[in-house]
Amino acid sequence: MSQYIDAVEAAANNYKLLSEEGKIRVIEMSLKSGEIDNQHSHHSETVYFLQGGKVRIHLPNGESVEADIPDGHVMHHGPWTHQVENIGDTDVKAIIFEIMP
Repeated sequence: MSQYIDAVEAAANNYKLLSEEGKIRVIEMSLKSGEIDNQHSHHSETVYFLQGGKVRIHLPNGESVEADIPDGHVMHHGPWTHQVENIGDTDVKAIIFEIMP
C-alpha cells in the first residue's frame, strides 16, 4: 500500500466510523446495488458481511476481481487500497474491524 486513504473520509457516504479505541477501528460499510465507492485503503482488516452480494473490486494497478459474497461471510485481509463496486441486485452491508499501525 503506497499511501493510506481513509475510507471514512474518502467515501463518507459508504463508510461510517462506529468506534475507535487504541489501534482498533470499527467501521460500518454500506453499498447500494449499482453503487461504486471512492478509492480508499484499509490497514489489516477483518470484515463481517451482514448482507453479502456480488461485487467487483478495483485495484490501483487497473486489475479487478469479482466476488459473490454470502451473508455472514468473514474476510481477513492485509493492508490494501481498492474501490468496491456493487454489481449485484442487493445492497451490501458489512462491519469492518481495522487494525491501525
